[in-house]
Amino acid sequence: METIQFGSKPIDFSLEFSDRKSLGITVTPEMDVLVKAPTGTSIEKVKEDIRKKAPWIIKQQSYFLSFHPKTTQRKYVSGETHLYLGRQYRLLVHDGNDEGVKLKGKFIEVTVKEKSRAALLLNDWYLQHARIKFETISRPLIERFRRHQVEPSSIVLREMPTRWGSCTPKGKIILNPELIKAPKGCIEYVIIHELCHLVHQDHTQKFIDLQTKEMNDWEKWKMKLEKLLA
Repeated sequence: METIQFGSKPIDFSLEFSDRKSLGITVTPEMDVLVKAPTGTSIEKVKEDIRKKAPWIIKQQSYFLSFHPKTTQRKYVSGETHLYLGRQYRLLVHDGNDEGVKLKGKFIEVTVKEKSRAALLLNDWYLQHARIKFETISRPLIERFRRHQVEPSSIVLREMPTRWGSCTPKGKIILNPELIKAPKGCIEYVIIHELCHLVHQDHTQKFIDLQTKEMNDWEKWKMKLEKLLA
């Protein structure tokens, strides 16, 4: 692992030499910087080229940051604030044998036999609602993308500590169930982002143009997603 300093920001990068003609820089969704350089290139030359591309690298890392969920420690006790589809609800935890979770007015009511089960029940409730809502929200978007002659092989939910969504090379879209806490527009943004990857695998200008065509206010929802789940 090598490092350059760009202003006050250090940029770490991994370097690989190969039989190629020019230097290539990739920023991964995990915000890692991967550099491939022609065999024989000096490290000074590599670092010089990376400094020239530093503004682009930082911009790409900032772009991917919106897909990194921020975790907040929860105690799952009455009075705590929890989100559902972008709205804040107060948690009410009751003792009772008939365990379950209900959305009632401005409250999420959780009935548990033991207080320690509140987190388990609430997270199961979120997961069940994520399955239903994501299916409903994604259906018209998938239909829209058929005009690009693409369609996901499947949409699955999976907890991902550093991603809101991803798209596999075989066309499977994976969504983080934590998205159920965000507004519908944020969920649409992530789904559209991944559907665009069925057309363009990399974050090229063509990818951005397609994403803008399919959701012209995507930047607004990206910013909401960055700020909301803190």
